[in-house]
Amino acid sequence: MKKTSATVPAVKKNNIKNSNWQFWAIIALPMIYAFVFAYIPMGGIIIAFKDYSIRKGIMGSNWVGLKYFKQFLTSTSSVTVIKNTLILGLYSFIASFPVPILLALGINEVKNRVFKKTVQMVTYAPYFISIVVLVGMMRQMMDPRTGIINVLLQKIGVGPVNFFGDASIFRSLYVWSGIWQTMGYSSIIYVAALSGVSLELQEAAIVDGATRLKRILHVDIPAIMPTIVIMLIFGCSNIVSIGMDKIFLMQNDLNASVSEVISTFVYKIGVINSNFGFSTAAGLFQSLVAFILLVAVNKIAKKVTETSLW
Repeated sequence: MKKTSATVPAVKKNNIKNSNWQFWAIIALPMIYAFVFAYIPMGGIIIAFKDYSIRKGIMGSNWVGLKYFKQFLTSTSSVTVIKNTLILGLYSFIASFPVPILLALGINEVKNRVFKKTVQMVTYAPYFISIVVLVGMMRQMMDPRTGIINVLLQKIGVGPVNFFGDASIFRSLYVWSGIWQTMGYSSIIYVAALSGVSLELQEAAIVDGATRLKRILHVDIPAIMPTIVIMLIFGCSNIVSIGMDKIFLMQNDLNASVSEVISTFVYKIGVINSNFGFSTAAGLFQSLVAFILLVAVNKIAKKVTETSLW
């Protein structure tokens, strides 16, 4: 009996070692990838504090301190760029955040399995369309002369609209095309959260005579509230982190007054004009603002809802 009891801890210890080995083996490749392609390149932010020259290299370039940050924050063009970024980011966040939640709640209420799967497939599919293809489709459909949308508008007596040339339409065009493309994919996490809602609570609400709307308001939404709060935190941090690709593809001289954001500004100043120090300073400013927003919103969410990232 003593021999058996002595071997049990040894077997458990070996199992723990094996499980630890498997854990580290699984996460080793992602950690190496993140270190090589995410953390090592971060060393390049030192360019923001130097008068960078390709000939001299990073370490050989002259140190200029906060020169480019001051230049970015005081120039007239930079103020316009920051304003455009904030307006577009806030518009995109306010318009897009509730849509996946409403879609997930609607899908969850559908009882017909075939119809439910069809809706999911139709709403998920646009996410896998390339940004280049999406903007190309939009340009073809909204062409002032041959686009199908303008053809239909002319048939009801409305003149042709230059969607990509009208600065007042650009933000709505950007935001709502993005919502159409991502709402299905973004709703997956809410659909998964709704699948974990207690059936006992649902049945109790039905017995108490609660309507479908009341069950959604008092059972479903409170159950997925932690998920909503986490996604809200991420969404707020992305207000200033607008990607360059779609904006750049939709941009032209006619809508540049509202479409020039920090990401496109960094590309033009850094890559086209070869002013690497100034563009790095602008990009670093954008990242710092996003990080501050993330920390601030996370802290507020923790106090209000007791749900946070850390």
